[in-house]
Amino acid sequence: MAKAIHHWINGKEVAGKGPRKGAVFNPATGEQTGEITLATPSEMDAAVAGARAAFPAWSATTALRRSRILNKFLGILEARSKELAAVITSEHGKVLSDAMGEVQRGAEVVEFATAAPSLLKGEYTENVGTKVDSWSTRQPLGVVAGITPFNFPAMVPMWMFPTALATGNCFILKPSERDPSASILIAKWLQEAGVPDGVFQVVHGDKEAVDAILNHPGIAAVSFVGSTPIAKYIYSTATANGKRCQALGGAKNHMIIMPDADIDQTVDALMGAGYGSAGERCMAISVAVTVGEGTAERVLAKLEPKVRALKIGPGTDADAEMGPLVTKQHYDKVKGYIDTGVKEGAKLLVDGRGFKMQGYEKGYFLGGSIFDNVTPDMTIYKEEIFGPVLSFVRAKNYDEAAKLVNDHEYGNGTAIFTRDGDAAREFAQSIQVGMVGINVPIPVPMAFHSFGGWKASLFGDHHMHGPEGIRFYTKLKTVTARWPTGIRSGAEFVMPTMK
Repeated sequence: MAKAIHHWINGKEVAGKGPRKGAVFNPATGEQTGEITLATPSEMDAAVAGARAAFPAWSATTALRRSRILNKFLGILEARSKELAAVITSEHGKVLSDAMGEVQRGAEVVEFATAAPSLLKGEYTENVGTKVDSWSTRQPLGVVAGITPFNFPAMVPMWMFPTALATGNCFILKPSERDPSASILIAKWLQEAGVPDGVFQVVHGDKEAVDAILNHPGIAAVSFVGSTPIAKYIYSTATANGKRCQALGGAKNHMIIMPDADIDQTVDALMGAGYGSAGERCMAISVAVTVGEGTAERVLAKLEPKVRALKIGPGTDADAEMGPLVTKQHYDKVKGYIDTGVKEGAKLLVDGRGFKMQGYEKGYFLGGSIFDNVTPDMTIYKEEIFGPVLSFVRAKNYDEAAKLVNDHEYGNGTAIFTRDGDAAREFAQSIQVGMVGINVPIPVPMAFHSFGGWKASLFGDHHMHGPEGIRFYTKLKTVTARWPTGIRSGAEFVMPTMK
């Protein structure tokens, strides 16, 4: 029987009252395991009201006290990481080792956020004028919200809420309705760590809940990670309503492979970056651009047998390297992209469409696929597939390869594999992408740096976590003070100056 997954409002699980339901499945078996009641605007109102009521006391709590609560949550997270990883695998399908990696990368942002007391220090200047001092502070925005995707049900929320809470905001999370249980476990652990009721809320829903967030006057800022069309909608609607917004969109990440690249290292990198988490990563490598005659053949000769030998199975299988896709709908979408690639003339070297696993015939499993001779006019090159499909594009030289990257509408992540320092330096400086790897296939920044792309991969002025996260969740206030002792009286009608 499917379990009921509730909202988390004002420190407790609250059953949804709306008429519409959402089913949660185990992707390995295709069986329904859970059900959520999709939130109504009135339930979002209740969550916002609770957060607004909690905000005065939480924002007045010392930064050091907030930091200590987050540090306690970090301890709980590290001690129970396997429990959270198991919940992720049960609803997303990724293998347990990958789920553990997700939890670890999220925990690193929590660890960064515990440094909030030092990160919130302002600037002070004595005697900006005669007996006039000036200083700046960063203050919380109020109630903020996060709308997060299915592919990282723990890590992406942790890109957002630790920084938001550390800086004194209250946070409302609208997780993906496809794998919602991780968010409730996180809410319980935050409460156990000492986060007051109302400071962290979880509301499950679909577009109706999203629109309730975007249009609610009580929410000051919105963070989003998802596809580019939705990111555009989130950003335009939120900002039109006077909210601060950071909306991270889609990606089409290229890896340029130079003729001098270490082929074994390159192939291993393509395996992990192309097929890890079944390609359901916004930083997955989905396009390999080989430079020069023979480079593609040398790479493919070693890559093809590895892709055919991928160990695919349920995420709970300790030997599995790749699990199923998240839903039947997404499985059909990715399979459709492979069909389209064949129809448009790309050469399908490895076809994952026929993969079946005994005992898991109803699971959403798709084998790894490789296309060769892909051209920029093809759908599989232009659009984000978000599945275990790798496309090879052949370039005559570095300039042609770099132009492919720079001309693409997305600018999330990219990588170059080479032994040539000049090529690597030129690539790092001139490529029009937000996150760059040099012999690193998935250049996700560490928590004390900030995550975000360029072009159609990011809408808004701020990247996530790190210093940019602190700036996003706070507003700058500058105070200029003069005390009356010894000050000549009399009105001044000119703009204040240093004289």
